[in-house]
Amino acid sequence: MQQFFARLFARLMKSWSWIFLVVLTILIKWASWYPGWVERNYSQGIYPVISKVQRFLFGWLPFSAGDLFYAFLIILILFKSFGLIKTIYKRRFNRKYFVAGLQQVLFFLLFMYVFFNLLWGLNYNRKGIAYQLKLDVKQYSLADLDTLTTVIQSRANYYAQFVTEAQRDSFNKKKRLFNGAYEAYAELGKKYPFLKYRAKSVKPSIYSYLGNYLGFQGYYNPFSGEGHVNTTIPRFLEPFVTTHEIAHQLGYAKENEANFVGFLACRSYESNVFRYSVYFDMYNYAISEMFRRDSVLAKSFAVKRHPQLVKDVEEYRAFFKRHENFLQDIIMKGYGEFLKANNQPAGKKSYNEVIAWLVAYYKKFGVEAL
Repeated sequence: MQQFFARLFARLMKSWSWIFLVVLTILIKWASWYPGWVERNYSQGIYPVISKVQRFLFGWLPFSAGDLFYAFLIILILFKSFGLIKTIYKRRFNRKYFVAGLQQVLFFLLFMYVFFNLLWGLNYNRKGIAYQLKLDVKQYSLADLDTLTTVIQSRANYYAQFVTEAQRDSFNKKKRLFNGAYEAYAELGKKYPFLKYRAKSVKPSIYSYLGNYLGFQGYYNPFSGEGHVNTTIPRFLEPFVTTHEIAHQLGYAKENEANFVGFLACRSYESNVFRYSVYFDMYNYAISEMFRRDSVLAKSFAVKRHPQLVKDVEEYRAFFKRHENFLQDIIMKGYGEFLKANNQPAGKKSYNEVIAWLVAYYKKFGVEAL
């Protein structure tokens, strides 16, 4: 077996394309160990150029190029898999075929790894928004969480009473929803110039209905630079999901950071719908963490909710309960492992870690900043 892999490696190294990919892989891994270098040279240097070029190339299209790219990728994998099964069935599978097939698979995986990291993935290893805002993000106490939850719930209650059905319906036209998110970042960019959003490219995903069963509300495609929103989720979630995906476009790859940047954007925009959306989402994260730490204290918040907030929480839970299935569990577990492999040890729970950023934010700027 050792001789087999030695021969395979020697064969691969005869190709310059392989040598080039291996060298790039080593350099990417080396860079990931130095967040300061990544922040200065990639996240604030190379990446903004790459991202704007991608959005310029694909943003004008009325459909998602990224969705089509993934469809093509799935078809290609299925086609290759079918070819392998056919070869095995006809008993033509031998050592030579195995080596050639393994070489193709390794090349494809290595190419996708390099391509993904050069286009966007290195952002997982940057210093990020806490560094830029000089926030001291650390473990927080139950008292800190209590303060945060109290403020977030009061904000959610406040905007719940002003968000009318007509206002919600107005965002059924996705162009208006996306334009609202662009305006939110325009306002945020006045305060923090590094969060300005240019060359806009956010689109409804053609996989929205499928996404309900796979567990995604939106996603960023690093190969096309497009942000995607699942437009079949409850309406009150869509504004925050949109700003979250734009945060990914701006280079905030980690989910906790994208949540925090999305919060800042919605908070900056003078819109009841956008502000209610973000406070609703942050309230869910905060109360979830509160239940984990002190369920008695968490239950005391339930009696203080505005009727509209209660109604929306019930709709939120019913929606996701309705779409639960075994495949979603598998996909989410795999996604959690992907996040862990990309510098987010908490996996799927990294979304909830936005609470630590919010606590650090109000400790630096005061609760009125929330």
